[in-house]
Amino acid sequence: MSLRKKFNEDHAEVDTGPLNDILFILMFFFLIISTLANPNVIKMSNPKAESKTKAKQSVIVSINKDRVVYVGQQKINFDSLESNLRTHIITGDTTKPAVVINADSLVAWKDIVKIMAVARKLGATTSASISSQ
Repeated sequence: MSLRKKFNEDHAEVDTGPLNDILFILMFFFLIISTLANPNVIKMSNPKAESKTKAKQSVIVSINKDRVVYVGQQKINFDSLESNLRTHIITGDTTKPAVVINADSLVAWKDIVKIMAVARKLGATTSASISSQ
């Protein structure tokens, strides 16, 4: 009577459980890192050429909840908006200038519409973005 077990050498197996855990953790790590990566980090040197056409000019007008108006970085009075925008918008240009309006979410709509009306009166296109803070 033989008390020894016969080992069949044909069915040798490697335990892959810990390998699966490590691969899952690595996959999860790279997934998280890839969503946090900024795609605008790549610096490229693009060819440059001179052109006779002018680039579209844009003026940024910001207004906060206290009706404080900024044209670019300059703080102005709400009543002097038209004269201030006239100095920032180049007249006689072949391309239409654009006025970008950044407004706080608590600003009254009539103030935003008034800024749009002033910009359109001066011949500029407008676009607005509302931010909640």
